[in-house]
Amino acid sequence: MDLVINPAGISLLGYVLGGVKMDILKEDTIAAITTPFGTGGTGKIRISGPGAFQIGDKIFKSINKNKKISEQKTYTAHYGYIYDPETAKEVDEVIAIMMRKPHSFTGEDVLEIDCHGGMTPLRAVLDIVLANGGRIAEPGEFSQRAFLNGRLDLAQAEAIIDIINSKTEKSLDLALNQLNGKLSTKIDQIKENAVELLAHLEAAIDYPEDEIAGFSAAELGDKFLQIKLELEKLISSSQQGKIYKEGLKTVIVGKPNVGKSSLLNYFLEEKRAIVTDIPGTTRDVIEEYVNLKGIPLKIIDTAGIRETADEVEKIGVERTRNLAEKADLILFMVDLNQGITTEDREIYQLIKDKPVIVIANKTDLEFKNTRQEILTEFRDHPLLWISLLKEEGLIELKDSILSEILAEKIDLDSETIITKTRHKDALKSALSAIEKVIVSHETGMPYDFLTIDLKDCLNSLGKITGETVADDILDRIFSEFCLGK
Repeated sequence: MDLVINPAGISLLGYVLGGVKMDILKEDTIAAITTPFGTGGTGKIRISGPGAFQIGDKIFKSINKNKKISEQKTYTAHYGYIYDPETAKEVDEVIAIMMRKPHSFTGEDVLEIDCHGGMTPLRAVLDIVLANGGRIAEPGEFSQRAFLNGRLDLAQAEAIIDIINSKTEKSLDLALNQLNGKLSTKIDQIKENAVELLAHLEAAIDYPEDEIAGFSAAELGDKFLQIKLELEKLISSSQQGKIYKEGLKTVIVGKPNVGKSSLLNYFLEEKRAIVTDIPGTTRDVIEEYVNLKGIPLKIIDTAGIRETADEVEKIGVERTRNLAEKADLILFMVDLNQGITTEDREIYQLIKDKPVIVIANKTDLEFKNTRQEILTEFRDHPLLWISLLKEEGLIELKDSILSEILAEKIDLDSETIITKTRHKDALKSALSAIEKVIVSHETGMPYDFLTIDLKDCLNSLGKITGETVADDILDRIFSEFCLGK
């Protein structure tokens, strides 16, 4: 795709439609249930498209019998009933809310119908909408239309699903910042700097005999380097962003009866896992999310690792081994009262190359090994002394987990933390391109070579906000959304 550079600014919609097939912008009217499945006080159906109000006129009967939806002012709500035009049967008592284009979520005419909750009335109303000119929306199609109509850029549209799936207040804040355009603004700033440099280089190429007012060679190099540093800073935030968005997969491992399930219950502040003195009680994996100072931990309690003849327990042990392989952090528990056994050492050998915090439990009982022996045994990893029975050392354990997570010094208060792999990949492509520009500049290559790589850099950045994205990529992104979004 050829990149058209406009130093004064780039129109989002015009730029997008230069690379995205125009047939994506459909002229039909879509509808879907936008509230979760299940029973509740209210449920919502959204209708969007050129026929939204006409459908409303057919199926909505106001308390004021002469009121037509299509004649009402935007941002108004109307009380009445949905009825089936074929049978004249009233289906549900509703409130209809109308929003005229372009001042709606999708940028189209939108009618939202607030029904009683429960799938029976919602499905009945949706069936009537579809029978009178609507089409069932595909997953993410409302957000896709908002993007294509210029209401949101692609990064903002993607933030919607992150808001829905956010697990802590911090992950919600990051998603809201992205929805509000904080990431897009940062990307646009980098692009503006690159566009300015590209315009300078192309002017110098077009008018080689003239003196072009602009930057010296040294200043040009500094500006290329500044773009490189900005990209590196964003990329470096991606690991922390991934943690805030997806949570840190934290697996509790150890032999049976060392306190793994009790530790899970402590984190959850409830008795989620069964705790007994019988070895092998936990046979399956238990997963729960825990909010640790804004960071979502996906805590996984696993079956104790040991040799066993029990077929069910064997399956649990094998799952534990597989989870430990994929874990972001392992909490390895040992029992001070039992002492360090051959089983403990074998488990430690399996996990020692992973990020591990060793937890020495039952400090309230007699130690079978000295503290120094235990420290020597597990000297390659942080070790915490705790008593789950007396709740001693548990605050220090949380602090140690945070220290392990936040080992990389990242500005966690930044409003532009990268949370998506797609964005990270695009930034890495942009970084690779600007590094080529820097090498070409430092080796005295002709400006033509610099402009090629600078355009590649801009093209990669445009993929984040949707200015240079192919329609098949769009389809894949929005297909990940839930139905009704």
